Amino acid sequence: MKKIKKNIKFIYLISPNKIKTNNFYTELDQVLSTKKVSFFQLRLKKETDKNKISIGKKIKKICKKYKVKFLINDDPILAKKLNADGCHLGQKDTEILKARKILKNKIIGITCHNSINLAKKAIKGGADYLAFGAFYFSKTKKIKYTANLKILKLAKKITNTPIVAIGGIKLSNYKKLLLNKANFLAISGYIWNNKKYKPLEAIKKLK
Repeated sequence: MKKIKKNIKFIYLISPNKIKTNNFYTELDQVLSTKKVSFFQLRLKKETDKNKISIGKKIKKICKKYKVKFLINDDPILAKKLNADGCHLGQKDTEILKARKILKNKIIGITCHNSINLAKKAIKGGADYLAFGAFYFSKTKKIKYTANLKILKLAKKITNTPIVAIGGIKLSNYKKLLLNKANFLAISGYIWNNKKYKPLEAIKKLK
């Protein structure tokens, strides 16, 4: 029987909602040095574009150092300005076809909530990955849609497009999602706002 190779770089890391101090860049460097992260998404809803560019440039350097794909949340134009590896789009953001014109062959991922119909639409539009969730309660953002493990199985039946699971993922529940064939786990609060562990300790516990 052929042994299935486990994806060691299964973490899709999302930035904290605010980047307050330079200490963040040191912590990010430490976290990415574990070689468990495939993607890093810059998600700063309340920052000016000027600040996002300044922060993005610093993060991009660290991502490049560890061969992590650097993505921008919601904004293909900013992704182009920063020459990021791509962009993540929610359902209320830029249409994928418009984003594709801006970003050409860069990575574009799409939020599909808990909907196979949205997933089919994203696949048709040429999405590079599909994000489903929220699977668990999360303090990082307000939850409007909840997803269960069945959606992962249904999605796997219709596509080989990589699947990212999102929402409240932490030490006590991450293995369930990997066992149910999620390719990547989008994690934010467990790493950046963990009251028990520092970011490096938190990520090391995910094996």
